[in-house]
Amino acid sequence: MEKPKLFEEKKEFFWTIFILFLILLVRLGWEYRTYQEFISKPFYFTEATVLNAYEKHKEKYRYQVLKLHDNTGHTFYTTTHRKDNLFKKTVRVQLFPDMRITFWDYLGTFYVKSRIKYVQKQPTSLAGILHEKVASQHTLKSMQVFYSAIFFATPLSGVLREKVSLLGISHLIALSGFHLGILWAIVYGLLLIPYRPLQQYCFPYRFALIDIGIVSLLLIGLYVWFVGAPPSLLRAYVMLLVGWIMLVLGLELLSFKFLFFVLFLLVMLVPSLLVSLGFWFSIIGVFYIYLLLYYAKGWSRWHIMLWIIPLGIFILMLPIVHTFFSATNPWQLISPLLSLLFIPFYPITILLHLFGYGDIFDNALQWLFALPQGSRPALLSVWKAIIYVGLSLVAVKSHKVFYVLFALALSYALYLFVGFDIAYIPM
Repeated sequence: MEKPKLFEEKKEFFWTIFILFLILLVRLGWEYRTYQEFISKPFYFTEATVLNAYEKHKEKYRYQVLKLHDNTGHTFYTTTHRKDNLFKKTVRVQLFPDMRITFWDYLGTFYVKSRIKYVQKQPTSLAGILHEKVASQHTLKSMQVFYSAIFFATPLSGVLREKVSLLGISHLIALSGFHLGILWAIVYGLLLIPYRPLQQYCFPYRFALIDIGIVSLLLIGLYVWFVGAPPSLLRAYVMLLVGWIMLVLGLELLSFKFLFFVLFLLVMLVPSLLVSLGFWFSIIGVFYIYLLLYYAKGWSRWHIMLWIIPLGIFILMLPIVHTFFSATNPWQLISPLLSLLFIPFYPITILLHLFGYGDIFDNALQWLFALPQGSRPALLSVWKAIIYVGLSLVAVKSHKVFYVLFALALSYALYLFVGFDIAYIPM
C-alpha cells in the first residue's frame, strides 16, 4: 500500500506554491522599503559582532577587512586601518551607505564604508566558553579554525578555505544537512536507549517517533539557533521538521513536491536566502539525492549509502560547483571517500573534545590539508549550466533524460581530471 502524498493533486501543489510566492513578493516589497530607508540615510549607527577579520595590503598600506553581523540581523563587510585584533569583539560602528549597495546586496552580504567608534569585548557567554574549550585543545591555529567551523559555523581562514576547496570537502566544513543528519542519529539514538525500557513498562501505548522526535527536534533546534542558523543548516532543519511531521502523519516523504514546498516556504519566511549561494547549493544537493534515490529503487540500502549517493552526488554536482568556482585539483576525486569517513569522524571528534582529547587527529588532518599543492582553473559557462539544470528538472519525469544527464556529468568529470598535470600531485 502506498503512503498518501503531501499533495494528492497537482492543482493543490500549484495553488500552495502560488500562495507562498505571493507572500514572498509581499515580503520582498517590505524588505525593499527598508532598503530604501537604509541607503537614503547619510550615516547609520549600529552595534555589531566581528565574525571574521583578516589583514590585506595595498601598495605600502595595511588595513583589515572585517565581516560584521549587526543587531538588526544584517551581515556586511567593511575595512578599517585599526591594528588591534578585532575578531569576536563587539563594535559600535558608524555606517555610510550609498547607492552602490544594490537591493540584492542588501538582502545578502554587502560592503559599506564605516568608522568604528569604540570596541568592547563580548561578555562571557556559553558560546565563548565552548569556543575556548575547543581552541585550548589545539596548538595549531589551523586546527582551532577547522574545529570551530564544523562545530560552531565560524568562517575559515583564506588559506584553509583554499585547501578545503581543493580537496572537494567544503560541504563537510560548512554546517548543513549532512551534519544535521549525523546529529539527529546521535541525539535520537541516545535518547532511545533509556526510553525503550520506560516505554515497555510504563507507557507501552506511546510512540518513540513522537516522544523522542519532539525532544530531538527541540535540542537540534537549539543548536541551530546557537550557531546562528546558517542558510544550509536552516534549510536542513526545516526539512527535518516538516519531514518528521510527515512521518508522524504517515505521508510520503521522498517527494520532489515536498522539496519544492520546503524551498518556497523557506524563502517566504527568510527572503535573504534567495541570495545565499550556500542555501542554493544545499537545495540542489538534496535535489540530486532525491533523484538518485528515485532511480536507485531496488538497490540494497548498503549500496545506496556506500557508493551510489556519495559518488553520484560528487559527479552530478561538479557542473554546478564549477559554474561558480573554478579551482580544480585531482585530490578532489577523494571527496566521496572523505564524505563517508566524515560520518564516524564527526561524532568521534565531538566526544574527544568533551573529554579533552580533541587534538588526536591534528597530525592526520594537517597531512590531509597539505596534499593539494596547486590548481588549474576550469569554469563552466552560464548557458551550459542553464541547460544542465534544465535537463536535471526534466530528469524527474524521464529516466532516459536522467541517463543523459549523468553521462554529461561523468564526461565533464573526465574532462576535469583525466590527463591532469602530474605537477599538481605531490610525490
